[in-house]
Amino acid sequence: MPKFEINPAYRPVADQPKALRELADGIEAGDRFQTLLGVTGSGKTATMAFTIEQVQRPALVIAHNKTLAAQLCNEFREFFPKNSVEYFVSYYDYYQPEAYVPSSDLYIEKDSSINEEIDRLRHAATAALFARRDVVIVASVSCIYGLGSPEKYDAQMLTLRKGEFVDRDATLRKLVDMMYSRNDSVLSRGSFRVRGESLEIFPSYAESAFRAVFFGDEVESLQHFDPLTGEVMSELEHIGVWPATHYATDRPTIERAVGEIRDELEQRCKELEAQGKLLESHRLRQRTQYDMEMLRELGFCNGIENYSRILDGRAPGERPYCLLDYFPDDYITFIDESHQTVPQIGGMYEGDRSRKQTLVEYGFRLPSALDNRPQTFDEFMTRSNQIVYVSATPGEFERNHSSQIVEQIVRPTGIVDPEVEVRETKNQIDDLMNEIRTRTEEGERVLVTTLTKKMAEDLTDYLLEYGFRVRYLHSEIDTLERIQIIRDLRLGEFDVLVGVNLLREGLDLPEVSLVAIIDADKEGFLRGETSLIQTIGRAARNVNGKVIMYADKESEAMRKALSETERRRAIQVAYNEEHGITPATVQKGISDITDFLALESKVPKGRRRTKGIDVEKMSAEEISKTIVELEEEMLLAADELRFEYAAKLRDEIKGLRHELDELEAGRA
Repeated sequence: MPKFEINPAYRPVADQPKALRELADGIEAGDRFQTLLGVTGSGKTATMAFTIEQVQRPALVIAHNKTLAAQLCNEFREFFPKNSVEYFVSYYDYYQPEAYVPSSDLYIEKDSSINEEIDRLRHAATAALFARRDVVIVASVSCIYGLGSPEKYDAQMLTLRKGEFVDRDATLRKLVDMMYSRNDSVLSRGSFRVRGESLEIFPSYAESAFRAVFFGDEVESLQHFDPLTGEVMSELEHIGVWPATHYATDRPTIERAVGEIRDELEQRCKELEAQGKLLESHRLRQRTQYDMEMLRELGFCNGIENYSRILDGRAPGERPYCLLDYFPDDYITFIDESHQTVPQIGGMYEGDRSRKQTLVEYGFRLPSALDNRPQTFDEFMTRSNQIVYVSATPGEFERNHSSQIVEQIVRPTGIVDPEVEVRETKNQIDDLMNEIRTRTEEGERVLVTTLTKKMAEDLTDYLLEYGFRVRYLHSEIDTLERIQIIRDLRLGEFDVLVGVNLLREGLDLPEVSLVAIIDADKEGFLRGETSLIQTIGRAARNVNGKVIMYADKESEAMRKALSETERRRAIQVAYNEEHGITPATVQKGISDITDFLALESKVPKGRRRTKGIDVEKMSAEEISKTIVELEEEMLLAADELRFEYAAKLRDEIKGLRHELDELEAGRA
């Protein structure tokens, strides 16, 4: 079995050797909780990777959003090129959960758009956990949501060995039970086809396919091949294929589950009728009987996850299986940006419960649907083995529960935490404009944080009137546009970015040398100690970094943030003097952000352009060819985890297909 092996190009530096040694010792000693307090730019991801190599255990790394998870996954793949680094996030491009609003008698049907490439990566993650130990899975909080039973998932695996005798027809039936569809014309992911004595299977989690050639019931040969070109990549002695869905079930389980669903349905309908809820009883009976029929005929139904407790054979109220159950018992968990991620994990259960309770009460779902849910925080903590919290600003929970807090204060670049200056609010905007002029003359960028969206927009308009190149950023701007704005800031398309809460965690902007905090003394979530320290950290990538707090008094949060910043400055300065280091601004390629974004062509409004070509000037054949090219580029982008870029390409493809349909309709 391969061992975790770090890319030789990376070696621990600065505080990293001490931090990884202390964390590894704590893990080996059995410490349940530890915290890595690592400042911005100190290489926390590298320390996590070095620690994993040191302890040689499978690892789960949890991030609080998909984009950060994708960035971490790319970094871990660079650290572990020979090991399995997988990506596990929600596979929905769009998701509208099933809901009912009693006040307006409005039922909202579940609506979703599944990203097939992310679904493949989810299957790749679970399959890797069964196949090997050298696995790192980078996940969002999707990892605490329900999955099928890992035992049944593993038991449903199809294994074929060269030279063995198997019932060929039984093998085909098993593939159908594993939710693979038969398509003898086109071999696509999650399907199989039969050609004479040859059986070809394209696993739901793979990018290549398997071919088994039979002689009667004997497996004569096994091949690994490219389903697009047909090129044989290798000859194999054995293959293992896992189910196409995490809710894979065998026929006896389906029959048992349908019986239990029927019993629960009858009991629930009697309860509703006794309460005079005849409409609700009729609705529930109609919907559930349809699902039962689908389960009998197909082994699957829309919303099958709502019956997961019955399919798994769990007791009422028992927690559902999730990704954590697919790990071996000795795995370790790293929670990145823990001050954000820990509360997010804790908040998932209640919101989900409230929505489903209404569906059950009004006859849209059986009570067992309540057990299709995310883990509670206590369940997550119980199922997690050993946890390392990672943050520049650990919260009270992490501090109170950790056996040790390992500090990683020193940055390899030698950059010192920025100077922080407190200035009065009188004439603050004039003062800010003077500071902006100074920075922009040096070719540097500025971030300005406000308390409200309206304030951000108004300040942006005011600065625009005075000729500054400025944009604003807040939660009403969609994700792709946010990334585009950040990219443009780095490229110098504009100089000043005004925002509310989106300028804190996860933004590495070496070009920013000044951060201005408006209303720094207004205590609350946006101006608490943690938020202030995180905001100050945005200027910690530039050697000229400086932070200005505009305030009329010094709040308790300001005092703590200033004190902690000064403490970190002193440690870094002492390290620089001891080792003769001259601080240098972090050099980071713009592509590190644009990996997640398609670079949009600048064309006049109302004119479409793809890869530099106006659609209005293209023939149907040219559009078709362009669609094929973009689909290939989209798949490549998804393979490289550049999902926002892939999503942009997907939308462009949809637009081109619409144009093509109109052209063909015109011809007809």
